[in-house]
Amino acid sequence: MTSACAGLGLRREMLTEFCLSLPSAIDFLEVAPENWMTLGGKFGKQFRALTERHRFFCHGLSLSVGGPSPVDIEFVKGVKAFLDLHNIECYSEHLSYCSGAGHLYDLMPIPFTSEAVTHVAQRVKLIEDVLERPLILENVSFYAAPGAQMTEQEFVCQVLEEADCGLLLDVNNIYVNATNHGYNAQAFLAAMPTSRIRYLHVAGHYRQDADLIIDTHGADINAPVWQLLAQCYAIHGVFPTLLERDFNLPATCELVAEIEHIKFLQQQALSHRRSA
Repeated sequence: MTSACAGLGLRREMLTEFCLSLPSAIDFLEVAPENWMTLGGKFGKQFRALTERHRFFCHGLSLSVGGPSPVDIEFVKGVKAFLDLHNIECYSEHLSYCSGAGHLYDLMPIPFTSEAVTHVAQRVKLIEDVLERPLILENVSFYAAPGAQMTEQEFVCQVLEEADCGLLLDVNNIYVNATNHGYNAQAFLAAMPTSRIRYLHVAGHYRQDADLIIDTHGADINAPVWQLLAQCYAIHGVFPTLLERDFNLPATCELVAEIEHIKFLQQQALSHRRSA
């Protein structure tokens, strides 16, 4: 896969249509393995048909990388079997946690502390040993920072360095957090280590108030996020970029229009680099 490419998060509602014909603008698809690992019957056959013909990435939901409980090794083994079966090399997860005494059904913010950096880094290395492939971490949206002793920017960079792992850079999450917590989105973007970036996410959100955005993945991408994505390409170069849309799904042609705009921005950035 070249760096200038764009993908879409696959939802079950799309299976029948995409098995008949995947729009040519979509270069790869992404799924949460938890939603597909035990799927059988018609959906399982359709999914297998797609993975046999197209490139897939996996983006997990419940690994709980920063959680206090021991890593669920049996779950990680199940993810590895799924990745092996469908020949998927790229597996990312959220730099957050979602379990304690039980499953929390949400992505919770890890305290921004040096102890948490070490905790996450150790767990990443353990998970990678079981997966027998790299684990990529995504910067997440958050609404509170309990016990923070450093900034989000410092925390993300220190985790990537100590864990020696790749970054799934979510451009929308940067914009959401910058608005909610009052920092400069472009400065945060520029501080991310280019050499760690593996691919990008971009999505829509819901603005509840002037200084409060909810990260929903349920709306069209708006102008400030498009601008930040263009700045990302200008600063870091062009990387595979995934359009996330989790609900309020529009017609496929509308999703393809956003994917084509991603590709337009990619080609624009590449042209500027060639000119420079």
